[in-house]
Amino acid sequence: MASPVSSLTPIPGVPDLKSLPGLGLPGGKSGGAFEAVLRDSISKVESFRANAAQSVEQFLAGENEDLHRTVMATQRAELAFDLFLQARNKVVQAYQEIMRMQM
Repeated sequence: MASPVSSLTPIPGVPDLKSLPGLGLPGGKSGGAFEAVLRDSISKVESFRANAAQSVEQFLAGENEDLHRTVMATQRAELAFDLFLQARNKVVQAYQEIMRMQM
C-alpha cells in the first residue's frame, strides 16, 4: 500500500510567501512589485511623451529650441512607447499561455 502523506516542512532559506512585503496575493489589497514596476514604466513613458510635446511646442514657437533636440526627444518618446508596448504584448501573451494550461 501507499505510505500516508505527511505534512510538508518548509524549505530552509526560502521565505514564506505570506511574509513577503508587497507581494499581492489573490484577494489582497497590495499590488506588489509588479504593480510598482508597471506604474514606474508608465510614468516614464508619459514623461518622455510630455517632454517631446513640450520640445515640439518650443521649436514651433521659435523659443530657441534646436531641431535636432526636438527630433531626439520625439524619437526617445516613440522608442519608449514601442518598448513599453512590446513588454505589454509579452505580458499579455504569457497570461494567455497560462490561461490555456490545463490543470
